[in-house]
Amino acid sequence: MVLTILNPYFWYSNWKYQIMKLRILHVFFCCIGLLLNAQEEFHVFPKDHTSNPGTENGTGAIDNPWDLQTAFDQKSDVVNAGDIIWLHDGIYNGRFTSSLQSLESDKYITVSAYKTDKVILNGNVTSSKKAVLEVKGKQVIYKNFEVTFLGEFTRNKGSEGFKNVDGITHSNGIDCKFINLKIHNNPGSGFGSWKRTGGTEILDCLIFNNGYTTSKNRGGGVGIYVQNNSESTRIIENNIIFNNFYKGVQIWSANKKAKEEFVKNIILKSNVIFNNGSPSGAFKDNLIVASDDRNGTNIAKHIKILNNIFYHNTDVGNAQVGGDAASLTLGFHKNAPIENVEIKNNMIIGRNNGLRILHAKSLTFENNSVYCGYVHMQSSVLEHMSQWQFKNNTYFTKKSSSFRILKHQDYDLNKWQSNFGIDRNSQWKHIKQFDLKTMATITRYKYRKDAFKVVILQKDGEPTMADFSKAGLKTGINYTIYDVENVSKVLKTGTLSEDFKITFPMQLTAFEKPLHNTKAKKSLSNFGVFIIEFKPQGTEDNSVEKKEGVIKRFFKWLGF
Repeated sequence: MVLTILNPYFWYSNWKYQIMKLRILHVFFCCIGLLLNAQEEFHVFPKDHTSNPGTENGTGAIDNPWDLQTAFDQKSDVVNAGDIIWLHDGIYNGRFTSSLQSLESDKYITVSAYKTDKVILNGNVTSSKKAVLEVKGKQVIYKNFEVTFLGEFTRNKGSEGFKNVDGITHSNGIDCKFINLKIHNNPGSGFGSWKRTGGTEILDCLIFNNGYTTSKNRGGGVGIYVQNNSESTRIIENNIIFNNFYKGVQIWSANKKAKEEFVKNIILKSNVIFNNGSPSGAFKDNLIVASDDRNGTNIAKHIKILNNIFYHNTDVGNAQVGGDAASLTLGFHKNAPIENVEIKNNMIIGRNNGLRILHAKSLTFENNSVYCGYVHMQSSVLEHMSQWQFKNNTYFTKKSSSFRILKHQDYDLNKWQSNFGIDRNSQWKHIKQFDLKTMATITRYKYRKDAFKVVILQKDGEPTMADFSKAGLKTGINYTIYDVENVSKVLKTGTLSEDFKITFPMQLTAFEKPLHNTKAKKSLSNFGVFIIEFKPQGTEDNSVEKKEGVIKRFFKWLGF
């Protein structure tokens, strides 16, 4: 030992080791400094919070929080790219305008509920603003909160005190994302995504029961109204949109004398859209892709409709098609036929006019399953059908001559194929042969840990098993199931067994709460949409503790 201590090499090597640790420590603190400078966190509480109210004079610190409008008013020198604004538990009464914007390309500001806090923006207040939340900024992510009207309010447009107020209006600013929002019970449209907001994404949202009844006892207010005048693609993906008073999704413009194109470059993918119009007493389009431009300038074009499910209450077990219930409409005015629109891998279920192709110039329609009375078309399609690409579709209709071109002729599939040279490898079947006895689609939520959207179509309304063997889950994990039409109530709980199969009940009860009228109808027992969440038994999020443990071990190695 004495020889070791007296050895000059020992002191030299030990000195080099200490210098190395000091250099590592220097690099570590430089990295920490960069991270701290790169991202800041701010906190928001309701104005009326009992112990920690948010104020306009706050700093955004956890012990001196902002109120919500103050947070939304922050300039880019305070809140910028990579920063997070945390909304803490509570009801935020008011109608708000966000002008937040990130100034760094591909880096976002995030506005989110804090951890698992329940955050509700309640627009049922006295205000001249026309939306619970209006967004004007760019490159901001809004996620994990509710946008609604609470308490009593009228849905009748002619009534005293009626307020036509949308849930969210994105009026200006590009490249925003709206994720896992619950937009419901607003006396206007759920979401307006307007033409100057290119690059917007609407993902994993639940949008329902928005709208009102007009003085003529018709429905007004849609789930999503979307436009786009940019070359950036608008994405609407994995949302659940149902029971809005008018239509489900409008990719649309009502402008009759447009001077520019602004219904283009949109992808609608993996959504389930059903029973829209029901609260007003008449089913309306679950989706319309069209324009009412009489100049032929603003034509709906470059739009993709992929892997969606469109459904209206239809007793498929008893081969029902009577009555109007359009699930998908393409085109509206002959001067603005849709162009370069792709409809692929969709399930389209409606009544007599479940699928309407009214005015279409260039259209791709492939691998779709259609259940309806007829495929309704206007005679204007005859001059454009040479540009249509149809194949591998299955049509379930009441009569074999199911391709109806109004004021022209009805065609069966053979004549439809031979006369127009389209729909090769497609099939026609009578509605009594509707053979999708059980369909269970499982879609993982991208932004919700171990949560899935499950859509089940079971012809006879019997309990149905869904197979989660490909979901990457472990057996023994707990699950909770919610029916989206009664989403505040737990439908079923259990533990994932070794066969990875879970049975979903289909004979479901009526709505948990009234929808401000008596006309809305629950989906039939042949159709159900569910959210299922998985959580391991007895586990808690200890990621912070794990990170602290790593840091402690690092400093211990350094000799502290």
